[in-house]
Amino acid sequence: MPLIDYSFLSKILPKAKIKKGFRKAKKSYLNRVRLATSLFFFGMGFCFSTWASRIPDMKSMLQLNEAELGTMLFALPIGQLVAMPFSGRIVTKYGSRNIAILGLFFYAICLTLLGLASTSWHLAGGLFLFGFFGNFCNIAVNTQGVYTQQLFDKPIIGSFHGSWSLAGFCGALVGLLMLAFKLTPFQHFLVAFGFVVIILLTNYKYIIKAKSKQEEEKSSYSFWKKPDKTLLWLGVICFCGMASEGIMFDWSGVYFKEIIKAPGALVVLGYTTFMISMASGRFLSDILVGKYGAKKILIISGLVISSGLYMAVLLPYMIPCMIAFMLVGFGVSNVVPIIFNVAGNNKNVPTGIALTIVSSISFLGFLIGPPLIGFIAELTSLRYSFAIIGVFGVFISLLVLKLKIFK
Repeated sequence: MPLIDYSFLSKILPKAKIKKGFRKAKKSYLNRVRLATSLFFFGMGFCFSTWASRIPDMKSMLQLNEAELGTMLFALPIGQLVAMPFSGRIVTKYGSRNIAILGLFFYAICLTLLGLASTSWHLAGGLFLFGFFGNFCNIAVNTQGVYTQQLFDKPIIGSFHGSWSLAGFCGALVGLLMLAFKLTPFQHFLVAFGFVVIILLTNYKYIIKAKSKQEEEKSSYSFWKKPDKTLLWLGVICFCGMASEGIMFDWSGVYFKEIIKAPGALVVLGYTTFMISMASGRFLSDILVGKYGAKKILIISGLVISSGLYMAVLLPYMIPCMIAFMLVGFGVSNVVPIIFNVAGNNKNVPTGIALTIVSSISFLGFLIGPPLIGFIAELTSLRYSFAIIGVFGVFISLLVLKLKIFK
């Protein structure tokens, strides 16, 4: 557990609160730390959703066809993959607090730079940097999430990931507002940058400065020299969850259009119901884990994911499929928060490095899942491809049963 010094409370909290007693001041401070961590998650999600909301405009501005856009968009995950081998070590060496602050700042700057792209290669370079700094931000902010969770007796980490999902809705809504005012992508991104700067300036001093001697001693840990099997299996569980999540992001709309034959704008219902369910599930995750335990919730989540996907396959009609995608959303909502918290509390590996290992494996699921759907759909049909991916939920439940670290 990180070593956290509360002696600077008097410099942060009003003197009136200090006079009422240290315990009350400490509780007030902890709640403020929780809010700050939530806002960092929100800022990270807001940057990503802001970019996603203007992809069609960037495509039109740069006159890209679908193939060219797809190639350019691939630069973002490449940037993330390039950063993964050393991001955990840097977070461990220099502290998650410093990297979280710098990472979110440069993540927002890179978002702004995307709006200045005048050629496809400018866009590709910007997306590479966006993904690169996004990975540092992701590892550092999630490390802060684990540290903040350790300060509370009740589960709260799900609410942090819920904040990220909530930012997705807010980013999309702000995107619609910017379009209504006819702002260019650069102007829109500049507004988002200003919002992130406000988050940083009002919350940076509440971000935990924690670094134990054990973490300093283990900062040179190498997964390849001394692999931790527990982290490997946690990564595989997250892989299955992220693959299921990835196909919902990329294929839910296609499924509603081609299989459900939803008319016009109703094709977005599948994605919308999935996102609402996932965001709600992440805020409910803490309550459920506190009441039933992480093991039971993960087992049920895996079965719910599979049930949702198979329901969509067996009942390809609008209302049943909306319910099915809601089930998938609720199932995947619990996987990442719980697994990241368990990985971050690994006694043998520093939090930042442990999260890098698990997120690296799980990120492959997010990358591989959607193309796998397309490949299988080409050979068979989209319904069959969903049925095959449905097995991933069962894998989650079986692996959780196998591992002894869950309570």
